[in-house]
Amino acid sequence: MIQLPLSKLSNVGTTIFSQMTQLANENEAINLSQGFPDFMPDSGLLDQVDYFIKKGFNQYAPLGGMIGLKEEIARKIENSHQATYHPDSEITVTAGGTQAIFTAIAAFIKKDDEVIIFEPAYDCYEPTVELFGGIVKRFEMKAPDYKIDWSAVKNLVNEKTKMIILNNPNNPSGKILNEEDIRELIQLVEGTSILILSDEVYENIVFDGKQHLSICKYPELKERSLLVASFGKLFHVTGWKVGYCAAPKNLTDEFRKVHQFNVFCVNTPIQLALAAFMKNEEHYTHLNQFFQEKRDFLRKGLAGTSFELLDCEGTYFQAVKYDQISDKNDFDFATELTINHKVATVPFSSFYKNKLNENIIRLCFAKKQETLERAIENLSRI
Repeated sequence: MIQLPLSKLSNVGTTIFSQMTQLANENEAINLSQGFPDFMPDSGLLDQVDYFIKKGFNQYAPLGGMIGLKEEIARKIENSHQATYHPDSEITVTAGGTQAIFTAIAAFIKKDDEVIIFEPAYDCYEPTVELFGGIVKRFEMKAPDYKIDWSAVKNLVNEKTKMIILNNPNNPSGKILNEEDIRELIQLVEGTSILILSDEVYENIVFDGKQHLSICKYPELKERSLLVASFGKLFHVTGWKVGYCAAPKNLTDEFRKVHQFNVFCVNTPIQLALAAFMKNEEHYTHLNQFFQEKRDFLRKGLAGTSFELLDCEGTYFQAVKYDQISDKNDFDFATELTINHKVATVPFSSFYKNKLNENIIRLCFAKKQETLERAIENLSRI
């Protein structure tokens, strides 16, 4: 047997999302773990894909993406956030949000560069930083409010700090950044060369009349930021794996140096279909209300149970505390919930390096009404 070289990611295994989905399938459980809708996207979008495939648009797209789609992305950003990006030189279409994040980190992080992340954190940030020799510095946000102590974050900054990764709205907590957070961030990076990688894939899913504060709204942050978004979240098509990165030209130039050798380009007919579909802004401006109705339905259904509902300001995930039900750690509780009560969730500890256990699990409510009804029924019996 060949002796394999030392693994570059020796501590990385199968993601918790894959684990819980597999457990759900094995136990025929309702899957509220992995973040994907179980309902169909708009038929008009599907018709557009079919149209462009049959019209023969089935070969390579340009490196940065189809110009029509990039123009629609630029228009959406300007209308939503009053920020301008040049479609051709400052927007890159990617194979999903995760690929954009990977590429941004690969383009700028070198050995011993330090990167600040905020936990609970989406699971791709840390291993990607480490893959390129970077060092992760963590700030732990904790229940129930997941507030950022910016004075503590400031203590993580030094001459080796190369990047700060934000996830706003935050998966899994549902927390969004407010104006005070933005002011603190501006002060933190002022006079430095620190880059910001802003994961905003849930930007169109914010509730209760609150506003998503994109990093690009603020000129002093925009100039140093790579903004990542996802069509999977925007149009309920997570399996299409199409997203984008918007950044100033000097950052985009470096981003594309890696992008071209990573995926080079993205699915051509789907890009054209998305561009055509986006011309009607109503296809995405209603998302806040659409998902708030689902959030509120789930919260109302669980209100009479022993689960404690934490605030959910954005995303399509609801965090619940279960310490009145069980003293098991969150992984064991989530496993038991899947096997014995047929509802699969995700334990919050999987979003922390030190596996912080606060007896909290994450439920995805991007599901059909009947799916949520069955889940509520099962959870109400506990």
